Amino acid sequence: MNCVIIEDEPLALNLLESYVRQVEGLTLIRSYTNAVDAFTFLQSKTVDLLFLDIELPQISGLELLKSLKNRPPVIMTTAYRDYAVDAYDLDVVDYLLKPVTFERFLRSISKVYQGSQSASVEVPANPLTNDFDRAYIFLREDREMVKVYLKDILYIESLRDYVRVKTHDRQIVTYQKISYLEQKLPENKFIRIHRSFLVAIEKVTAFTPLSVLIGEKALPLGRNYKQQALKAFHSDNVMF
Repeated sequence: MNCVIIEDEPLALNLLESYVRQVEGLTLIRSYTNAVDAFTFLQSKTVDLLFLDIELPQISGLELLKSLKNRPPVIMTTAYRDYAVDAYDLDVVDYLLKPVTFERFLRSISKVYQGSQSASVEVPANPLTNDFDRAYIFLREDREMVKVYLKDILYIESLRDYVRVKTHDRQIVTYQKISYLEQKLPENKFIRIHRSFLVAIEKVTAFTPLSVLIGEKALPLGRNYKQQALKAFHSDNVMF
């Protein structure tokens, strides 16, 4: 698991680097002391885990996270409790208060591993082709890995550390972040309409400025997602 650390306090940075080196399976590939220098790297490289301080020079860790199109799993590190709600709204894996103990660090890493193992997605390289009908996702439910075809998904609902995946005939609740599935699913087929909801564009039957209908089910349309969602609904992907 390739890791990047963004931390401007030398002592805290050294501590995190030492923790990463002690855990088998973690590889530290970059350390940065400010978010601006890290931005270009994170935009062009695949990162499996990001340790991110909040109080940083120039722009904050939260601002950096909001600017990333494809967010890796993130563990926030900070000396302040005040940002916890904002951080979890961005679907961070965990929120560590400094000074971070090794025991607490290991608990965060366990959350990352649980999340990455709870679901896997296989999507065709070109989802615009008819191969989408054969694309599927495996979701862990209890002790089983359940195969769900993407074409059958109506919507996905975030339940904090879990998601509910709803199809026509069943629902599956699995330990996973909605942001992880958002990154994996094809953008021309699924759209985020709310921090708690991801919908299949072709399954949308109607919408208003405040809600989106999937059949008889009305889902909230969040203010921060409205412009992108309405643009997708007016495209050729869905007919009204």
